[in-house]
Amino acid sequence: MTYDQLFERLWIDYSNQNPSAAKIKALFEERIGVVVNDHIAIRTFDDERINVDALAKTFKQLGYVERGKYEFKQKKLRAKHFENPDIPNAPRVFISELKLNECSEFIRSLANDIAGRISLADLDSEDIVTKGVLWGKPSYEIYEKLREESEYAAWFYVHGFRANHFTISVNSFENVVGLSDINKLLEEEGYVLNKSGGAIKGSPEKLLEQSSIMADKVKVDFADGKHTVPACYYEFAYRYKDKNGKLFSGFIADSADKIFESTDFNK
Repeated sequence: MTYDQLFERLWIDYSNQNPSAAKIKALFEERIGVVVNDHIAIRTFDDERINVDALAKTFKQLGYVERGKYEFKQKKLRAKHFENPDIPNAPRVFISELKLNECSEFIRSLANDIAGRISLADLDSEDIVTKGVLWGKPSYEIYEKLREESEYAAWFYVHGFRANHFTISVNSFENVVGLSDINKLLEEEGYVLNKSGGAIKGSPEKLLEQSSIMADKVKVDFADGKHTVPACYYEFAYRYKDKNGKLFSGFIADSADKIFESTDFNK
């Protein structure tokens, strides 16, 4: 699979599931300019069969290299981000995983069951990150129980392998500096921002500012009927130059911690 094919599949799946994405992209292209993708994010569990390193193989074979590591103690998560130095404007890839050894026996057992249901062919496939749920129809009862302990685990159980979000690079817009104008436009168009930690997470001093809309709610066909749950969301990032004049390319754990909550059920 080529770089273009992979990211096209990720976008099509993401935008089909998240109706706001295509609308916002079209709105920005009409009002502001060409949309450039800053990064995508993918979620998983830290079972060695499907952990960050296992999923990263998909991107490494396309030239991506590891650039940063992050910890989120309260949410029991860790993450790595990857960049492709050979492709201009290639989006960063942020892959996170739930630390199972810090979770309940219920989640650990479920994670083992999930990974065990995935075929060897899928585990070895070059496009596993596009394949969604590979363990059969989820149970809404299990989903609700997962939410009591981890919204992150609940989301992954229901949605599986896909881009959890795409992120627009606000730096790519010639006439926009910062996120305030972006957020104002979004709210004028009726979109709900993630206000956890403030509408804008980060600061110029930290070299990165981020905002996001709350995830669209979609109907999912569970084993025990159809239910409406949060799906994916759109994020917006503005990066600042460091003291050497180089654009900051990493992530801020405190900000990302709040961005994760864009898929929380009751936010």
